[in-house]
Amino acid sequence: MKAQLLLKRKLILSEATFAELVIWQLPIPLDGSVHHYKYRLAYVVNGVCVLRYDNEAGKGNHLHINGQELSYCFVSYEQLLKDFFAHIKLMENQQ
Repeated sequence: MKAQLLLKRKLILSEATFAELVIWQLPIPLDGSVHHYKYRLAYVVNGVCVLRYDNEAGKGNHLHINGQELSYCFVSYEQLLKDFFAHIKLMENQQ
C-alpha cells in the first residue's frame, strides 16, 4: 500500500485567519510514532502560523505554539481534529 492522502483542506475562518489540514495514511508508522498517519495542521493569523500540530520521522507527535515545541498525545485521527479545533477556539477566546 502506498501513502494515501485522507484530507487536504484550507478552511477560511475569518478575514485574517485560516486553518490548513493535511493528513496522510501511511503503510507503516513513521519513526517515533505507533500510528499510521502523517499530519500537519496549521492555524494561521495575519499570515503567521501561530499553532501547528504535526509529526515528523524521529520526532513523533508534537505541536508548535508561541515558539515552543510541545509533545502531543495522539489518540486517533478524529481526536486529533477535535483537539486542534478546540485549541483554536481556546486561542480565539484569549484574544
